[in-house]
Amino acid sequence: MRGIRLKLSQDMVNYKKPASFQLKETYPLPPYSTVIGMIHNICGYTEYHPMKISVQGKYFSKVNDLFTRYEFKNGMTYDEKRHQLNVTGYGISRGVATTELLVDVELLLHIVPEAEEDVQEIYDWLLRPLEYPSLGRREDLTVFEEVRIVEINEEVAGYDLELEKGYGAYIPVSYLMNDYVETRAVDGLEYSGTCYKLNKNYRLSNFGSDKAPKVFRSWETVDVLYGRDIQMKRKKPFYVDELGTCVFLA
Repeated sequence: MRGIRLKLSQDMVNYKKPASFQLKETYPLPPYSTVIGMIHNICGYTEYHPMKISVQGKYFSKVNDLFTRYEFKNGMTYDEKRHQLNVTGYGISRGVATTELLVDVELLLHIVPEAEEDVQEIYDWLLRPLEYPSLGRREDLTVFEEVRIVEINEEVAGYDLELEKGYGAYIPVSYLMNDYVETRAVDGLEYSGTCYKLNKNYRLSNFGSDKAPKVFRSWETVDVLYGRDIQMKRKKPFYVDELGTCVFLA
């Protein structure tokens, strides 16, 4: 199959976990939905283009940063003892909160669109994006170090193949169930790492009525293991690009 190999770097970035609020925690790598959103934004797509994504990379360290947080409740009137801002009679509280940031991020992404014609189109837009690309928050700008179209094939190697030194990856649970991947065992565990349920794409569902619609996003999720020190076992089939890099498509 044909896909796009994208290598990029970022200075400081937050890939926010959906359930974190007071402290905006970050995933160690961007979830699939974040990568797909960046691709669609760069290409100017207004409808979902199905695609498979592989995410791997590393970061140097983590730091915490402060930001201004605004809170309000729908319809709550302004109270000078409680609120810092008065907006046409409604009260808004202003305070300080913390966000977790990854420092010196390096990512290697593989993008495999379902439609063959999308490969060249996405490649062209990545070379000449509509605006300066960001991944994570709006302000998390990214520099594309390498963009190329590659062939991704299923191979059976006669030797163990490892990720680039220091790299971690999101490995779909299906890879582990099929015994393709081996990670360093800890305290008797067969696999070591952190399990995540990552968002990938969504559809809009109306839980109200036609006259009073209540539309929410229904997410498709992928169960993955985030691991490092990963080896693809010899004599087992797995996906690899033409440069010899393992690919974990989901």
